[in-house]
Amino acid sequence: MTKSLCGSEIADKLKSKFAKGILESNEDCILVDSLSLPDIAVYLKDTDGFDFNFLDYITAVDYKDYFVLIYSLVSMQHNHSLTLKVRLSNRENASIPSLVGVWRGADFQEREIYDLFGIKFENHPNLKRIFLWDGFKGHPLRKDFCNDA
Repeated sequence: MTKSLCGSEIADKLKSKFAKGILESNEDCILVDSLSLPDIAVYLKDTDGFDFNFLDYITAVDYKDYFVLIYSLVSMQHNHSLTLKVRLSNRENASIPSLVGVWRGADFQEREIYDLFGIKFENHPNLKRIFLWDGFKGHPLRKDFCNDA
């Protein structure tokens, strides 16, 4: 079974390199700044001892006033996992850097979030709808979807 690393302990190790990028942490996860996300992801993937070479999943949650993206990372080598979260406050123009260049597995997951939540992933190589057709109005997993339709 994969051991879940303590977010606070990992955040303490990351703060020396990414002081402004680490916003909060607790036992379960680390909340990171969206602009720092790509650099933190590369660091967690390529640094000995972390080696998070597998992106298990990305998902999004709509809290009505803001979105949260949740990234579950796994190190196959060390059999440990870590959860990163990013808060997006701008609902009308929600945007975050793509991690496809870090983990190819982010490709379809980012497209799914784009399609169903309307969150744009900057520099994604093929950001287009994956479930719904072009011309579909709205994003069905947004809390305000029924009000928009």
